Amino acid sequence: MTTYEPQHFALEMHGAVARITLSRPERKNPLTFDSYADLRDFFLHVRGDDAVKVIVFDSNGGNFCSGGDVHDIIGPLIQKDMKGLLEFTRMTGDMVKAMINCGTPIISAIDGVAVGAGAIIAMSSDMRIATERAKCAFLFTRVGLAGCDMGACAILPRLIGQGRATELLFSGRSFSAEEGHAWGFYNAVVNPDDLTTEAMKRAQRLADGPTFGHMMTKTMLAQEWSMSIEQAIEAEAQAQAICMQTLDFERAYNAFVAKDSPIFLGN
Repeated sequence: MTTYEPQHFALEMHGAVARITLSRPERKNPLTFDSYADLRDFFLHVRGDDAVKVIVFDSNGGNFCSGGDVHDIIGPLIQKDMKGLLEFTRMTGDMVKAMINCGTPIISAIDGVAVGAGAIIAMSSDMRIATERAKCAFLFTRVGLAGCDMGACAILPRLIGQGRATELLFSGRSFSAEEGHAWGFYNAVVNPDDLTTEAMKRAQRLADGPTFGHMMTKTMLAQEWSMSIEQAIEAEAQAQAICMQTLDFERAYNAFVAKDSPIFLGN
């Protein structure tokens, strides 16, 4: 059981799988200054918490996240000076960095609206499952801002290609679950009634796997974008050699010899 106690979102532990949801379904789950910081702190905490092997960021009340709250964030931002604005934008970026660097696989389960910061959370996850009615939008230009928010110009093209990302970040338009699945943004599209079950099922499969190996895979996926092919191959050689020293590698070999299924313990 994790020791983290969130104040601005809901957290449930299902074995080694942490299921988190935003707690304002009546307003389509917008973020506040406090919930941004709470999520950032949770992902920072998870990096050293062996009790959490996988995270499912789930929808609540038919929606995922409607972005920054108009009244609690957008209004106050207009009153801030440049120093205060930069403190905020860096803090939101720190949430994304914490997601990417937490070492734990994150699956977003997206129903209904995922716009603005909600789209960023989905983008920054390792896998995404959507319902047929999911609508995702990087709508920053529609509120007079730039499309380059919280790493979108770096991460989104890696997921769906530069051309599609450019269109979405310039236009701010929403895209359907069908489009997102065809582009590779969504790993699967399911019925709304099956969303949580499917996300938790996939999470449990990961939690039952070699979690040290998953951590290394997530780390390499993030780091190798800035490497040459030669550097990436060498980095993976070193990473795999480290994984070969784990007991999970030995457990897999012994299970294979015994014609049995391995039981991984993450060490």
